[in-house]
Amino acid sequence: MSRRWQEALGPWFVVLALFALWEGVVIAARLPSFVLPAPTEVFATLVQFAGPISQHSLHTLMTTLIGFGFSVIGGVALGAAIGASQVAYKAVFPVLVGFNSIPKVAIVPVLIIWFGIGTVPAVITAFLISFFPIVVNVATGIATLEPELRDVLRSLGASKFDILRKVGLPRAAPYFFASLKVAITLAFVGSIISETVGSNEGVGYLMLQASSRFQIPLVFAALVVVAAMGITMYAIFAGLERRMTGWATRGMDQAAYATGH
Repeated sequence: MSRRWQEALGPWFVVLALFALWEGVVIAARLPSFVLPAPTEVFATLVQFAGPISQHSLHTLMTTLIGFGFSVIGGVALGAAIGASQVAYKAVFPVLVGFNSIPKVAIVPVLIIWFGIGTVPAVITAFLISFFPIVVNVATGIATLEPELRDVLRSLGASKFDILRKVGLPRAAPYFFASLKVAITLAFVGSIISETVGSNEGVGYLMLQASSRFQIPLVFAALVVVAAMGITMYAIFAGLERRMTGWATRGMDQAAYATGH
């Protein structure tokens, strides 16, 4: 089997092995479904409640993408601003680290007081939790631009904005697209946290309602759907990363194929 097929089929084999192990443990330990449902029961529940799960999942996907979109816009703008200035980088970065250290679940009740129960707190939470990785990666990519290259460009008459636009931002592109893969998964976490704390729609709300009625298979079915959405969005941004920043890893890929690793 070629390396390309191994890379394509490898994740599926791992997933199937994990589900088989999960099924075996449930059967061997004779665990009741309200403790740990078997995968077969989870997928049966997924089919049974396909309508409600689809409705709540689409709502979660919408809030997640909206919050993520705002985080991309704000993250690139702020990352470029602080990455282009060493003073701003050293001044703002500790504040960002401190803000990111605050558990977002502690902010959700405040957001609900301000904006009420519903979509807005979920969007803001998704934005807050996915904002930091984008800012840090964009700022790092721009700030690590070689000083010698800056000096050469300035000697050729380039302004600071020209350096940022023509060299800094392309230099930060691999960092940026790598951060998107992390940020989108965190955005899902933010949306579901908010929906669990205070919402009347979404996967978090569905899981909370199901667990209160001891419908644990439904909880796991919702988790499977969330995992599938996260993997899909991750794969989309991984594809964009390969397409947009292939030049950054082309040499590594060629070396790997040449050596067979």
